[in-house]
Amino acid sequence: MTPYIEVLTEGASDVPVMHELLARHFGLEKDVQFRIHPHQGRGRLPDNPLARPDPRHRGLLDQLPAKLRSMAWLPSNAVVLVLVDADNDDEAIFLMQLCAMLEQLPQRPPRVIFCLAVEETESWFLADPHAVQTGFAHVRLRKIQGIAPDAVIGAWERLAEALGEDIRTVTGTRKLAWAKAIAPHMNFDTTPSPSLNTLIKRVRDYLDTVAS
Repeated sequence: MTPYIEVLTEGASDVPVMHELLARHFGLEKDVQFRIHPHQGRGRLPDNPLARPDPRHRGLLDQLPAKLRSMAWLPSNAVVLVLVDADNDDEAIFLMQLCAMLEQLPQRPPRVIFCLAVEETESWFLADPHAVQTGFAHVRLRKIQGIAPDAVIGAWERLAEALGEDIRTVTGTRKLAWAKAIAPHMNFDTTPSPSLNTLIKRVRDYLDTVAS
């Protein structure tokens, strides 16, 4: 079977990372074998996953139950990959909440993978100082060296500090620029980030399954 992945992310700054992982690392073709759908932030899971989503709330979690219900038509070879920041949540509890929400949906895709970026996708940049330095030659590496992979330390703020930027003025557009500069140089073969390794393994396992 041919693989097909619908990726749901929190925001535009997640897109370059996912594109590099799927296209460069796994050799998949954009718009043919995968599509990436960014949202307007993280949001929160609705109390009633069967209710119509509030159009005023455009975060990934706000819209997630409705998005999954709308993808029930996907063929058996397809998967929906949901990438969401763990932030300060307990990872195991958060994953249980996501799975419980999925089980309540009477219509849902044939395959769904939930993956957490711990603490957030910028944490994956901190775990790859070479990629950061390649994207930004002026980076002060001492500011990010020695940070434990996936440490909950305010990753994007630490990255901004290393890049010499004022966190008070950092916007979503600026975070997207960071991602576009750093993601093409990320090493997906040997990353010390446990959460990124989990994502890579889950995608590889899916691809192996549809290929068998």
